[in-house]
Amino acid sequence: MTLPRATLREKLGKSFVLTAELDPPRGCDPTKLLEEARAAQIFVDAVNISDSPQANLRMTPLVAAHLVQHALGLEVIAHFTCRDRNVIALQSELLGAHALGVRNILCLRGDPPERGDHPDAKGVFEVDAVGLSQIVASLNAGKSKAGRDLEPTDFAIAVAANPSAPDLNMEAERFAQKIAAGATFAQTQPVFDLETVQRFEDIVQPSIPVLYGVLPIRSLEMLERVKKWTPVPDALRRDLETHGKSAGIAWAQRIVAELRSAGVAGAHLYPLGNLKVLAQILEPVAVVG
Repeated sequence: MTLPRATLREKLGKSFVLTAELDPPRGCDPTKLLEEARAAQIFVDAVNISDSPQANLRMTPLVAAHLVQHALGLEVIAHFTCRDRNVIALQSELLGAHALGVRNILCLRGDPPERGDHPDAKGVFEVDAVGLSQIVASLNAGKSKAGRDLEPTDFAIAVAANPSAPDLNMEAERFAQKIAAGATFAQTQPVFDLETVQRFEDIVQPSIPVLYGVLPIRSLEMLERVKKWTPVPDALRRDLETHGKSAGIAWAQRIVAELRSAGVAGAHLYPLGNLKVLAQILEPVAVVG
């Protein structure tokens, strides 16, 4: 007899959780997404599905999340942004997602349209990530934003954080606002050393489980792109210069192991579509059940 798999909500804060980020399809065929989710399922407790990342058109993550959960029984954290929807549409889609069985929502502001493949599109942004978290929390309490009584939803509310933010005091203030709005766990931008994590923990003092981002840097060219938006240790550059791609994988492997040893809630992997790299990083450390 197969025992039921513990839910993400049951694991958070009780065991080391592993998640990985996937992108939904560019068209209407979910086959590749389902194949990637099936490959990741061996190693992770849940997968994230992004919401038109970098403002490039992709399938809605709420439907993609349902397809993955229905086909594989693998839990999904659906990204949900404020970019494309007013407050009516935000609530409407959330109610539909709940009806489809989606229970984990990562509340994000979203990339601006001018960054993506429809640069002339108009961004909505009636609320930000804090406002969206408040909307989800209100639906959980059985109220629409307008105060109308509804059947309560049961969403876990995830939020984003940046341990490498230039001003961690400001990041702490923003993080506190997200918790006050109803956040129940967080996932972060990539970290490349445990010192960054410890500094974030000391200053922000998160009161909810935090899954720290891990990004395998596979080349010096990739490192230069990443350095434009987050600090990367010089030691990692030297390792890449000496050992190439294997150094980036080994570095990510070590970060996951250090996060586990440090007693944090878990790690969130950014495989960037390369599931072989995900397996190389997580095979030695993943225990999913």
